Amino acid sequence: MDVSDLRIALFSGNYNMTVDGANKALNRLVGYLLRQGASVRVYSPTVAEPDFEPTGDLVSVPSMAIPNRPEYRIPLHFSARVREDIAKFAPNILHISSPDRVSRQVAAWARRRNIPVACSVHTRFETYFRYYNLSFLEPIMVAWLRRLYRRCDALIAPSESFAQVLREQRMNYDIGIWTRGVERDIFRPDRREASWRQSWGIADDMPVIAFLGRLVMEKGLDVFADTIDVLDRRKVRHQVVVIGEGPAGDWFESRLPQAKFVGFQGGPNLARAIASCDMLFNPSVTETFGNVTLEAMACGLPVVAARATGSASIVKHGQTGYLVDPGSITGFADDLERYCTDAGLRAAHGAAALAESMAYEWDAINQSVADTYLRLIRQKQRQRR
Repeated sequence: MDVSDLRIALFSGNYNMTVDGANKALNRLVGYLLRQGASVRVYSPTVAEPDFEPTGDLVSVPSMAIPNRPEYRIPLHFSARVREDIAKFAPNILHISSPDRVSRQVAAWARRRNIPVACSVHTRFETYFRYYNLSFLEPIMVAWLRRLYRRCDALIAPSESFAQVLREQRMNYDIGIWTRGVERDIFRPDRREASWRQSWGIADDMPVIAFLGRLVMEKGLDVFADTIDVLDRRKVRHQVVVIGEGPAGDWFESRLPQAKFVGFQGGPNLARAIASCDMLFNPSVTETFGNVTLEAMACGLPVVAARATGSASIVKHGQTGYLVDPGSITGFADDLERYCTDAGLRAAHGAAALAESMAYEWDAINQSVADTYLRLIRQKQRQRR
């Protein structure tokens, strides 16, 4: 059996409704699998006006909008229509990518038919409660996730640091790595434009600190803003540029009145915005890989990030950036100040970051997922004998 023999049913909670790092990776994976001759059918909630066109065949599953977050929808149930469609497709591997009710139902459906189930884990959902004063729910979420993940034949994590967290949480003991790549033709240092900086009123010699991502509290917006307050009190010369949008945008703007909010950017425009900054500050602890960190490194930026799953597997402390204990406002401010006041250090770590990013090539990365599918199918076949 090889990749062209694969028939993959992929279930996602957000395949193309709202762009994020997880669904960009899933679409890229599907594109790679299709090019290798595999058959893929994707099942996900859909909306009338998605952020981008899906890669491959997409079947809509019943869903409802999330209260106060209408850009996302919750899959509701494994309907008779979807059951009929997947039975007709006849997959030989099931890939689930969000721990929702439909994923649980389709995983049970697959187990009854002796179809192997792989689950890619893209987000540390249990940590979200910390940002909404609901930390007491975190152990309940961990237990709920464990029930699903242990019923899968294998988990696929985007970084070794996150895989270790999953092992420590006793989620599963078969955990593969599906890291992330970067679009090197888009994200590169020569996207930097002095004219773009000037259009936002930023001087050529001004150290620019970038925030990149959706503007939601779980991205560490409060830590980011508090850290910038420390730099202001120290009178460190800098300019903040915020690249992205989201429901917490108004709050973030009120906390950072001097920042330049450039909105959502995509493709070459995103690369230009990143490359035209001087460093990335990523305080989030919810990422399982850190796509934004890798994109910034590919543009030649050093990174100051939380020492947490995701960035901790990419950033080499003291070489391509600095890793700081999560929530350490003073620690973040100290390292940002180093970069703001030392252009030579900034340049050296930025060059090292660019070199480090070269190791992340998409085709080899996506082949590792296909290899996991093939391994799980072979294991099931041996069990039947």
